[in-house]
Amino acid sequence: MKSLPSTWIMGWRRGMIEIRQFTRQKESVVFTTLFPVILMAIFGSVFTGEISHGVKFSQYFLAGMIASGLINSGFQQLAINIPMERDDGSLKRLRGTPIPATSYFIGKTILVFTSIFVQVFFLLIGGVLFFGIHLPTSAHKWLIFALIMFLGIGGSTALGVAFSNVPKSGRGASAVVIPIVIILQFFSGVFFVFTQLPHWMQQFASVLPLKWLCQGIRSVFLPDAFAQSEVTHSWETGRTLLVLSIWLILGLVISIRTFKWNRE
Repeated sequence: MKSLPSTWIMGWRRGMIEIRQFTRQKESVVFTTLFPVILMAIFGSVFTGEISHGVKFSQYFLAGMIASGLINSGFQQLAINIPMERDDGSLKRLRGTPIPATSYFIGKTILVFTSIFVQVFFLLIGGVLFFGIHLPTSAHKWLIFALIMFLGIGGSTALGVAFSNVPKSGRGASAVVIPIVIILQFFSGVFFVFTQLPHWMQQFASVLPLKWLCQGIRSVFLPDAFAQSEVTHSWETGRTLLVLSIWLILGLVISIRTFKWNRE
């Protein structure tokens, strides 16, 4: 009897299926890929002044848009789409195959990675061509960026799967998830300079991963002198990686313990 493929191979194959299914929805592909670029073009054109230490708002906003892309492609999309897959019977049919939940999670992670990779590519190209954004030149900065993206993609995916149990139906998932994401973006410094937000907002956001994603990405794309404009006057790279790691682990634990193939 022929043995089944490994969990990783099944996850990879599931990821390729997820990507094909996503690319067939051309409106979703265009909106997901270009929406961060469009927002950056709008905000970067309206707010043209410098914030501090020679940093233009468009360069500050770049970090927020990358972090926003992570939360939208991972947490938001999965927390909405998985309930819809439960309702239309897709997960029930998958449950009847040998694919384990872990492979399903891997497939979703591959989809999120692909989506955010394309978004970051267009954001960086657009930022350099139209807003004069300078990319890091040191390998250390790019290593930090890679670590933050790894933890961000993993955490956003895991938390999206975990939160997918909250909406009572796929039809109402958008109404539950999207307002939460928008509020988190405002609280976490995606659209505004974080230190200009009310103190209570800063305190609330400091518990959540999106604030640390934004701050970590700023440490890569903004000059080191700008760290003096942060709340603690430093990038807190170690704490950023620690907080994102904790949320990744928490999301994985909740996902594994609560994931359901069928609506009960």
